[in-house]
Amino acid sequence: MTQAMLKGSNIPLEATAIRAVLRWTPGTGVPDVDASALLLGTDDRVRSDEDFVFYNQPHHPSGLVRHLPKKPVQDALTDTIEAEFSGLGPEVRRVVLAASADGGTFGQVRDLSLLLYDASSDAPDTTDAEPIAIFAVLPETGKEAALICGELYRRGDGWKFRALGQGYESGLVGLATEYGISVEDGEDEDAPDDGSAAAEP
Repeated sequence: MTQAMLKGSNIPLEATAIRAVLRWTPGTGVPDVDASALLLGTDDRVRSDEDFVFYNQPHHPSGLVRHLPKKPVQDALTDTIEAEFSGLGPEVRRVVLAASADGGTFGQVRDLSLLLYDASSDAPDTTDAEPIAIFAVLPETGKEAALICGELYRRGDGWKFRALGQGYESGLVGLATEYGISVEDGEDEDAPDDGSAAAEP
C-alpha cells in the first residue's frame, strides 16, 4: 500500500535499494525538471564534488547512486535517481534528493511529485509495482528554482525517508554550494541556510 507523505513526515524503508522518481506534467511555459542527489557525510557536507549525482555526472564512483535518463509516462515526464543502501559505507549519512527547474521556477511546474519504489534486485519492475510512498512537492513561494524534495537517511541499522520540500530561489547552484560543492563560477561555499544566495541557476 502506498504511503501518502506530508511535508516533514518520515517512514522506515525495508528495501535494500530505492528508485526515487520525480514526476510532473510538461506543457507550454513549463520548465524542464532535473533530479539530482547529494551524498552527505556526518558533517552534512559532501566529501568531494563526486558526491553530487546529476545529469552531467550520472554515476557516483561507488556505482551505488545513479541518475537515470528522463522518460515519458502517460501524460507526465519523469526523472529518476536510484540508490543502493547495502554497499554505502557508514561515512554516508544521508542521500538528499533534489530537483531543479531549468529556465524557470517551480511555480510554473505542474503536478510535481516524488515517488519511491523498491529497487531491490527481487522487486517487481517500476512499471508494474505500486510505489512505497508518494510526496506531492509544493513550492512555498513559487519562486524556487531548486527544491530538496526529500532525503534518505540512516536510522540505526536501517534507512528512512523524510519528505521535505525545502526551496532555493538561488537554484541548483545555491543548493549544491550549501552542501560543499565547488561551483565553477566562484560562488561562496557558505551559502545561507535559507536559500537566499545570489547565485543563478
